[in-house]
Amino acid sequence: MKKNKNVLRSGFLASTTFAMTLITPLHSMAASSPVMIDQGKNWTDTAREKFYTQDQGSRIMPLKWINALKQSNGDSFMADSLSRYGYLPNTKSEAPGLPIGFTVADEHGDKIIGLTCSACHSRQIEVSGISYRIDGGPAITDIQSFMSDLDIAVNTVISDPAAFEKFAISVLGTSPKQQDKDKLRTDLTTWFLPYNTIMKASLPTDSPWGPSRLDAVSMIFNRVSGLDIGVAPNHMIPENIKRADVPARYPFIWNAPIQDTTQWPGFAPNGNRIFGLSRNLGEVFGVFAVFHPKKDESRLLKINYVDNNSANFHGLNKLESLVKKIGPPKWPWKLDTALAAEGQKVFNKKDPAEENESCADCHGIKDGKTRSLTHKTWATPILDVGTDSREVNLLSSQVKTGILEGAVIFPGKPPLKAIDSAFSVLGTVVEGSILQHYLPVELTAQEQNQRSKLDLLKSKFKAEVEKLEDLGDLGGLDDLKEAFQMKAPTATPSFPYESRVLQGIWAVAPYLHNGSIPTLTELLTPAEKRVSEFKVGPAYDPDKVGLAIEQTKFNATLKTTDCTKRDSGNSRCGHDYGTTFTDKEKKALLEYLKSL
Repeated sequence: MKKNKNVLRSGFLASTTFAMTLITPLHSMAASSPVMIDQGKNWTDTAREKFYTQDQGSRIMPLKWINALKQSNGDSFMADSLSRYGYLPNTKSEAPGLPIGFTVADEHGDKIIGLTCSACHSRQIEVSGISYRIDGGPAITDIQSFMSDLDIAVNTVISDPAAFEKFAISVLGTSPKQQDKDKLRTDLTTWFLPYNTIMKASLPTDSPWGPSRLDAVSMIFNRVSGLDIGVAPNHMIPENIKRADVPARYPFIWNAPIQDTTQWPGFAPNGNRIFGLSRNLGEVFGVFAVFHPKKDESRLLKINYVDNNSANFHGLNKLESLVKKIGPPKWPWKLDTALAAEGQKVFNKKDPAEENESCADCHGIKDGKTRSLTHKTWATPILDVGTDSREVNLLSSQVKTGILEGAVIFPGKPPLKAIDSAFSVLGTVVEGSILQHYLPVELTAQEQNQRSKLDLLKSKFKAEVEKLEDLGDLGGLDDLKEAFQMKAPTATPSFPYESRVLQGIWAVAPYLHNGSIPTLTELLTPAEKRVSEFKVGPAYDPDKVGLAIEQTKFNATLKTTDCTKRDSGNSRCGHDYGTTFTDKEKKALLEYLKSL
């Protein structure tokens, strides 16, 4: 059986150190069909189905392999459509049994399973036994357990001869030839080496991420710097892989394309298609994309970023168009409109205790930075409000640059040093991949004289994205250069995060970037009085606006730290605004936030 070596060598990369007690999930979500929350007229059934299955270039492993793997209890690894990890069933999946966000792609005659963004950005909550679907919301999934269990399942096949025999028969058919079994074992072992390397070095054991959180930034850095930019044949630099112990809550994405910046620390600018593609390409490198750049003197950039790169650029652009259609979810239960009107006044009230600012000053809808005449963005102020500092510190991580040493994409930017920031490495591979995908890499002298690189990029990019709806502004090389920019350090340490517009905020608990606050009610409580631990799951409390106290989907408890340990990754400290409001004001404000 022919296998794609690119797929076989791919490893995982995936926008806290909460002490997490985690046991196997107890049961699946309500079996009945969920109520689909109203998310605007543009969010149709057709758009939803495409969002759930659109390939973006992720390649986990051959579909036959994962279907042949077993759990430790002997059941199929894919049993219950992975609902034990919180993933949601998809009755219209191309391959039976795959949940929402799991895709199938054809590679050299083999079907390959992968992930797309809806796996991490589709949510279901439960109230009084009824499930409600919220598309684009932060998933309540336990991706660490999924990745760890996949590692165990493959290791069992490799190390247990009896398990391998059963696996081989399932993959190759009855009475497989010895040479085919030998090749299968070689292919599986080749796949397992990088995957096991990154899992062992990355996944925190004392404080697992647990449901609803993922240290995506660390996993992206680890994947690109640890598995992709070393020398052939295995491409690995294992010493670049660091413990991924800074999990953050999955963000909601229904306003992602219209934010001024994205990512919790606000390092990714927005406003046109180039910016959107840049952030999405970084994401797909984090979820099992195949990517191994190599030195190539024939290329204009002296590095070949595209020949061994599974990213589906057209699929990523399609997903951006789909995300633009997702509206904020509308509160599905009864609202006290008079109380909400009073809450709007509180939202706009200037608070003398907070330098005479209001909720609206940070979270209201205001114009963002002008980056396009055709595409407006909402301002997302990047502010230090005393919340956990660990993710900001993560951005200064240093790694060996491997074959990328000396690489430079744009004149005027310094080339990568032998040891450089992981952030700069990621920016280099994203920028290089986009340029080489859309620009002819070998240009004749006549071609170089006829058209500028900017014209070429815009022409190639325009030809593709014009096929999509909601084109928006394209952007160009200057924007690509700005896509990954580290801010210069300040004399006084500051740990800022983006302040997002709050449309649909009722549907995205837990709160703060690290998911350390279970409800909006708790967020309006002074930090010293906030709960130190809480259960995580889909059960929802409409009164407190967030996670219900009792959860049964997972037996998972998040334990947080106070303001004396701001760098723990677990801190529930910060965002004191609103904590001094009266109880009457808080009640009205919550009702207003439900209406957004």
